[in-house]
Amino acid sequence: MEFLTNPFASFLLFFGLVGGILSIILVLKLQSSIKWMALTLLAFSFWGFFYGIELTSKNVEDMLLWSKVQYLGLLAAPTFWLIFSLKYTDFDPKKLKWVVPALFVIPALTYLVVLTNSLHHWHYKSNWLIQSGDYFFLGIEKGPWYYFQTIYAYLTYLLGTILLWKRYRFSNKRFKLQTKILIAGGVIPILFNIFYQTSIFKPYEGLDLTPFAFLTCYLILGYFIARFNLLGVQPIARDRILELVTRGLIVFDFNHRVVDYNSAAKKLCSQPEEFKLGAKASQLFGNRPEILELIDEIEPKTIESAMEIEGEKITLKIESVPLRNKNQLYSGTLLLFENITESINSKEKLQKQARELQQLNDLKDKFFGIISHDLKGPIFGVKELIHLTQNGLISEQEFIEMLPEISKNMEHVAILLENLLAWTSSQLRGEYMDSQTLNISTLIRNQSNLLSRIAKEKKIRLELDLSEEIMVTVDKNMMELILRNLISNAIKFSDAGSEVRISTQVEESWVTICVEDQGIGISKENLEKLNSGISFTTRGQNNESGTGLGLILVKEYIMKNKGQLQIQSEWGKGSKFCFSLPLAELPQVQD
Repeated sequence: MEFLTNPFASFLLFFGLVGGILSIILVLKLQSSIKWMALTLLAFSFWGFFYGIELTSKNVEDMLLWSKVQYLGLLAAPTFWLIFSLKYTDFDPKKLKWVVPALFVIPALTYLVVLTNSLHHWHYKSNWLIQSGDYFFLGIEKGPWYYFQTIYAYLTYLLGTILLWKRYRFSNKRFKLQTKILIAGGVIPILFNIFYQTSIFKPYEGLDLTPFAFLTCYLILGYFIARFNLLGVQPIARDRILELVTRGLIVFDFNHRVVDYNSAAKKLCSQPEEFKLGAKASQLFGNRPEILELIDEIEPKTIESAMEIEGEKITLKIESVPLRNKNQLYSGTLLLFENITESINSKEKLQKQARELQQLNDLKDKFFGIISHDLKGPIFGVKELIHLTQNGLISEQEFIEMLPEISKNMEHVAILLENLLAWTSSQLRGEYMDSQTLNISTLIRNQSNLLSRIAKEKKIRLELDLSEEIMVTVDKNMMELILRNLISNAIKFSDAGSEVRISTQVEESWVTICVEDQGIGISKENLEKLNSGISFTTRGQNNESGTGLGLILVKEYIMKNKGQLQIQSEWGKGSKFCFSLPLAELPQVQD
């Protein structure tokens, strides 16, 4: 085997060897997709090195031998390039498990065809020696598989290049430059190969310039990698870091096009199908002018925006950060999205609980005052009266004359004490519901009879307009307290000689019970307090004391019995308290 030295072979042997060594070092050091880029460069170096050996030969047999060796790099390079592109652009890892092995099928078949070409001549139909001065080249007549392999290699390079450009054409400046250099490293040698295949540019007949172009581009690419650390930060690794950010993130360029984003931002967009690199802000947020205005801001700004996504109403906190280059010129905007719906709901819930707690504390303080004044006063008055009577300071006749007033005070004390006990029970250990099916008309009559004496003392008529039988499922004790409070209040705030009307009305599956008086009515301010559940105190027409506790219990107990309370009142014209209850579901009687 005789070898000849020439500048073409020397160039390929030297740089192929150096490139191969560097590529092996990169393969051992690099990880993930970047390793496949290093393998691609190793395949180029392998191809170039053994093509250089081929150029040192001066007979067809030796040239064909080295041609078969160099085909290992020639066939592997486009496959490695496509695998690199797939991994670099974050192709689905599950699919890669079968895609990667499938990509080696055609190169493996092609290499088998190359090794056995003398048996079928599918790859080279014939070979001859071309001598041009002091240089010797291998002449070939291409077979059908040669054309198939060439087209397959072109398509493989093209697909990998398209994947790179499609993924990063709208990326930031760093990754756009990185992508352009990578694409140039793959495209330029292919152009030289096309020139060679079509005989557009051939300095020497039989000399393939493609390995020279690949090794030259490899050197240039290596310079940029070293100079700018282009592959130091892999975009996909960067993407994975972005995915760890829980806040949505979108980067717009100065033309308001999307150049980067994470999946959290896509979830918070009302039109996720439109979300992609290169999309205009007006496409994504055309119906959200406040967001478009935020993108135009030249200073950092934060807003809150309510929107509906997949039928759910959410509130977003959106922060804009203008991006500037080294010369402080505007180059784009970073938008940060954060779903604060839960935070707002929690805040509102805490505020509501704080208000309720404050009201409860105010009510508690008030009730301690009631216990020390409204209960203590009448009870101590009776105690003092008994003491005076026992000591003979008040005669028996005077004592008997005072009894009606004492009795009236004790009636109010009894109602107050009952309300206090009920409220204390509900606040300390919750209210136990003992629901049973009862005739509401019977309960109304019973409570009216109990309070009829107080009504007669004030010369007030109790008028009942009740249906005979209205069955409801309620807690009896709660319902009696509701009726007792409403009727006693109506009596307390009515003028002598007036009327208190108690009525029922059945509509569909509900019964409405109303207690209406012709008394002084309720002021607009106090009516608003009642509807808001705020306690207040007023005195009756005969200066009867009141605490406001009764109406709070009435409202709470009606709600617990699945009812609704409505209050109608006009100052000076009386009040009407109505509450609705669902009718009991009675079993059907079969004939």
